[in-house]
Amino acid sequence: MKKKIAFTLLSGLLMLFSCSKDSEVTPSGSNATIDKSGNRLSTGASARDLLSNADYDKLLIEIDYVTGFAPTAEAIANFEEFLLARTFKQTIEFKYTSLASPNEETLTLEEIVDLETENRDEFNDGTTLAIHLYFADAPADSDNDEEGLVTLGAVYRNTSMVIYESTVQQMGNNSSAVTVSDVETATLLHEFGHLFGLVNLSTTSVNEHEDPDAENHCNVEGCLMRAELQFGTSLLKQMESRASKGLASIPDFDAECLLDLQKYGGR
Repeated sequence: MKKKIAFTLLSGLLMLFSCSKDSEVTPSGSNATIDKSGNRLSTGASARDLLSNADYDKLLIEIDYVTGFAPTAEAIANFEEFLLARTFKQTIEFKYTSLASPNEETLTLEEIVDLETENRDEFNDGTTLAIHLYFADAPADSDNDEEGLVTLGAVYRNTSMVIYESTVQQMGNNSSAVTVSDVETATLLHEFGHLFGLVNLSTTSVNEHEDPDAENHCNVEGCLMRAELQFGTSLLKQMESRASKGLASIPDFDAECLLDLQKYGGR
């Protein structure tokens, strides 16, 4: 039985998982502090900051990955192209850090948050907006093999994301029509759409297009922000179908989501 893929949205976690202080003294022992409060808001709260240049003109994307589970160069190039096309940012920097495995068979959300707390180095600074991406070597604890349910990625807080790279690689390697970089790209773009505030995440849509059966996802057929699991069709199956028709395998935002992005300050 083919596994279904779930894009899991994990929003509103600030109150539950922000246990450490928002401002902390730097390890050097100086009196300088790091203000983390701007990176510990609810999902979608930084939509305008991500999309416009009003307060932040640079994106610094910190990519922490378990050794052997780094994203492909092609996926990151696609991701950067996407950000340049949908935001008004012209300066985007990627910082990579290889990490040891936490040696867990699966990862709970609490463990993901702890890993960010332990390893995240970059936070908002001046006109630079920092994003943290963690590429994991273990699947989500919520996966259910009996039901064929797996999770590729999730967002939590306003500038935080996890990609379950071991699951992404398995999906891509099991397909003859879709590559690992295709699955990585689709996951990154979908989850970043949630950081952009889609759909109705700390934002309000121009026109109502939220799926009544899939909160914070789009109801327009073929949109990148669809919750494919809710309709009995996995992302992988959709991408393979598009590829077989000669279309780009990775879906794009529909007209309604684009209207919302423009309202929030994007292109």
